Amino acid sequence: MPLLLLKDLPRYECLLEGAKEFPQLDPSACEAFLHLLRTGDEVFSVSERHLASHNISQGRFGVLMLLWGSTHRRGDPQISGSCPASPRTPAELADAAGVTRATMTGLVDTLERDGFVRREPDPNDRRMMSVRLTARAEEFLHSMLPAHFELMARLMAPLSEPERKTLVGLLNKILVCASEFSPNAPVPAVTGAPVH
Repeated sequence: MPLLLLKDLPRYECLLEGAKEFPQLDPSACEAFLHLLRTGDEVFSVSERHLASHNISQGRFGVLMLLWGSTHRRGDPQISGSCPASPRTPAELADAAGVTRATMTGLVDTLERDGFVRREPDPNDRRMMSVRLTARAEEFLHSMLPAHFELMARLMAPLSEPERKTLVGLLNKILVCASEFSPNAPVPAVTGAPVH
């Protein structure tokens, strides 16, 4: 389901008019915010359709990719040293994916049912269970990832390499700001003059 629920975004002139009634409305901030959501919706939709064509959901694909990273970093000190440790247990997977443990259990259950993962005792702590990719999952990823990566490249093709780096930097600034609104804290009420 889209986040924005708007196909046609308001023109900047309309935002200027809205700011007359609501002085807190910063037209350029609102325009950037709406375009960010609209673009995110479109890109997510393209990605979701691509994954659906391979009979996999975004959530299940995310788990496979987390485990794939774990599998391919293991034993390679050059890669392991530059990348954070990959999750192995369902709890670690839930934390890495930003979902509840119950949600992760459901995702792992369906992946296990379909033969993509297996649970086994954790080599570091026998009381824990690790989740591992199966050969079927490896084969699946090797067959669909080239097209997935090509899709990413095609979506980003309008931007040059420096523009992509700038975009990542700008998005990280927004991400840091958004992360200050923790899920448990109310979004602070802001009053007064608009920020420009």
